[in-house]
Amino acid sequence: MEEVLLSRWQFAITTIYHFLFVPLTLGMAIFVALLETCYVRTKNPEWKKTCRKLLKFFGTLFLINFAMGVVTGLVQEFQFGMNWSEYARFMGDIFGAPLALEALTAFFLESTFLGIWMFGWDKLSEKAHCACIWLVAIGSNLSAFWILVANSFMQHPVGYTLANGRAEMASFGELITNHYILGEQSHTLFAGITTAGFVVMAVSAWKLLNDGASRYAFTQAIKAGAIYTMVGVVGVIASGHFHTQYLAQASPMKLAAMEALWDTEDPAPFAVLAYPNMEQGKNDFEITIPYMFSFMVHDKPSGEVRGINDLQKEAVEKYGAGDYRPHVTLLFYAFRAMVGAGFFMVLVSFLVYYFAKKNKLESMQKLLFALPWLVVIPFIANSAGWIVAEMGRQPWLVVGLQKTVDGVSPNLTSPEIWFTMLGFTVLYLLLIVTALYIAFRFIRRTQITATPEGGAQ
Repeated sequence: MEEVLLSRWQFAITTIYHFLFVPLTLGMAIFVALLETCYVRTKNPEWKKTCRKLLKFFGTLFLINFAMGVVTGLVQEFQFGMNWSEYARFMGDIFGAPLALEALTAFFLESTFLGIWMFGWDKLSEKAHCACIWLVAIGSNLSAFWILVANSFMQHPVGYTLANGRAEMASFGELITNHYILGEQSHTLFAGITTAGFVVMAVSAWKLLNDGASRYAFTQAIKAGAIYTMVGVVGVIASGHFHTQYLAQASPMKLAAMEALWDTEDPAPFAVLAYPNMEQGKNDFEITIPYMFSFMVHDKPSGEVRGINDLQKEAVEKYGAGDYRPHVTLLFYAFRAMVGAGFFMVLVSFLVYYFAKKNKLESMQKLLFALPWLVVIPFIANSAGWIVAEMGRQPWLVVGLQKTVDGVSPNLTSPEIWFTMLGFTVLYLLLIVTALYIAFRFIRRTQITATPEGGAQ
């Protein structure tokens, strides 16, 4: 059990490191593509110059983040052979297909056209150069799709058959049309847009405070970042709502644990605050809103929502003796951290856009000063969301097919795992420090002088 726990910690640490960069890559690729589209389409010569400079500025930050995403992601696939070989043996026929397609159809696409975009300035026509960054954005999000195809199977297996002690693919069509993917893909996409928008606001705020020569350019950028953030958060909330309703059928235990609902209720209340007690199967303390949980799931103030205790009994009858509950306390508070961060970002982005539109943003010194420090909020939200998604299916590695304890590599020793875990953690920490140093140095030293004649179009 110690080897299983350490392997889980190792994968969790490296995945969270990697997932710090993934949403920003997804969202920033689209932001840069939209910015270049604006550059190509504008007829105002002054704004065209400014837009090109902003494009190169945020494009460089995107490249730094993209490189970090690639480097930290490479280790992930190796761990399936290192620490989770029993999972790879049992699931390789299904899990390997989307991973291979991710490399062949997505990573090669985005890497190739990113290189052309980087070195194609003034060598390609404006429209051809713009098309390259759009292909990068498509490739990045296609890459996320294939990863989520594999992950969605782990959450809700479809299109498989059990043969020779392994799960084998029975229908590739069912695999890629798994309804679970729709919620995960849309939620991840809008989370990326939110993250990129908030980073644009934070960087622009720092430039407005510390770089007077770039004032005009980053006044335009911070407004764009605020709009982009609001679009992203609204999308996250909407996609999260519909995915939550789907979880009531596809993953009711995860849903009940997210809300610390121990007993089946109709109507079910929403717990604003609670202290779950897993030993006794109840909440020692809770503040609830009556009817609200049923309304969230059924779009009406009534409707049954199954509770953890009843779902545990059903799982024991179906799979045999065992504890089939995820860590309720962790899921409950991680979900609220994610949701709270989302609504906080809506408020901040609205205030930024409002004051920028009224030409009062520069007088809001406290808001501008706070924004660079608040840049951690979307990353906290993303990490909390990942915890909800992955911890919510425990104790299963693949729900209903393989438990986490059965997927770890045999003959692993604790010292071996400690060595690699500490090594990866230190290496990733050094990489992040290096990337942040390069990014901060670039932000400080880059000026975008521009005049407001003609205005932004």
